Amino acid sequence: MTHRILIVGGGAGGLELATRLGKTLGKRGTAHITLIDANLTHIWKPLLHEVAAGSLNAHDDELNYVAQAKRNHFRFQLGRMSGLDRAARSVRLASILDGAGRELVPERTLNYDTLIIAVGSTTNDFGTVGAAQHCLFLDTRQQAERFHQQLLNHYLRAQALGIAGENISVAIVGAGATGVELAAELHNAAHELAAYGLDCIQPHDMHITLIEAGPRVLPALPERISEPVHRTLEKLGVTVMTNAVVSEVCAEHLKTRNGEVIEASLKVWAAGIRAPSFLKDIDGLETNHINQLRVRPTLQTTLDDDVFAFGDCAACPQPGSEHNVPPRAQAAHQQASMLVKSLQARLEGKALPAYVYKDYGSLVSLSQFSAVGNLMGKLMGSVTLEGWLARMFYASLYRMHQVALYGLFPTALLVLGNRIGRGTEPRLKLH
Repeated sequence: MTHRILIVGGGAGGLELATRLGKTLGKRGTAHITLIDANLTHIWKPLLHEVAAGSLNAHDDELNYVAQAKRNHFRFQLGRMSGLDRAARSVRLASILDGAGRELVPERTLNYDTLIIAVGSTTNDFGTVGAAQHCLFLDTRQQAERFHQQLLNHYLRAQALGIAGENISVAIVGAGATGVELAAELHNAAHELAAYGLDCIQPHDMHITLIEAGPRVLPALPERISEPVHRTLEKLGVTVMTNAVVSEVCAEHLKTRNGEVIEASLKVWAAGIRAPSFLKDIDGLETNHINQLRVRPTLQTTLDDDVFAFGDCAACPQPGSEHNVPPRAQAAHQQASMLVKSLQARLEGKALPAYVYKDYGSLVSLSQFSAVGNLMGKLMGSVTLEGWLARMFYASLYRMHQVALYGLFPTALLVLGNRIGRGTEPRLKLH
């Protein structure tokens, strides 16, 4: 019987893995590759802050899973994982409902010989009072588009009623990469919206507050990166609050632990991550306090050799460090590349390689204004970049993801098409 490889999660890592396995094992008929995701289309998660601000139209950059599966010799199943039966080697998928709430597809199970879980992460609100009710999150395209629509509604209302000088206040909780990049994109959006005639709200009427519980912005990155980012944000007019722990979120404001009240008509929570709650101790597998599956360096779960996990949903140890592999896109990409080799070795009965995280640096985009980061390598060590050159390297990260999915020549055509389209499309999504 042909070996059945089931991949749950079509994020950057899961989709790259399914594509590469399909081109090799699937094309040769060595294994049946099946990818499961709750959506029909994929968009690169690091771009969601641009979708939220309107800088990117998600429809232009989404990838259809069905078409990708057809081109790359794997199968796609629409569904959301809700359970696991390791004894029966099966995954349970929740029922699918249509727009009216009627059951379209009943609950079902899919069998596997090798299961790979790559369901990513969601934002962690740490149980903060009111956060789930009053904050928007940027975990999915739908959430990012919801934020954009609410932002646009403020402008459309002010314009329709002729309310000159209308203020809009945005509070962003968490000054990691997502929060910092969203703040810069929103500042750019304010200028673009006014330039397109929605000028009852002027750029100086948008008040952006970035709130960080730690002592500095970008706490996970080196201080030599966070300092210029902080300065640039303040030059853009963003109010940056550090050492400020949000204790409660209300309909029109936030409260910090030290008693400060921050007025905000739009609130985004971008602090912390956790794996989806359904993974917690799923069918007896070991998980940590943020629901991540504990895995060995081979990326096999600690209690089951047939179940692998990688990316943000996996707690993978780092040799010589007390910290796990950080939840970054580059780690998921590296792990996906290793798993292609691992699964080939597994089918041949060979020993599996061990994953070792390689930090190639970090880059942060500040919209059209700047970019800051560092690149790391054996030959050049650590090199700090800022400005135009950093922006070019930042843009190349997404192009590398596209190359992994489409190939070099189709990606070059996509880049060319984007450049041609710039002259006929608005610089900001206006609907």
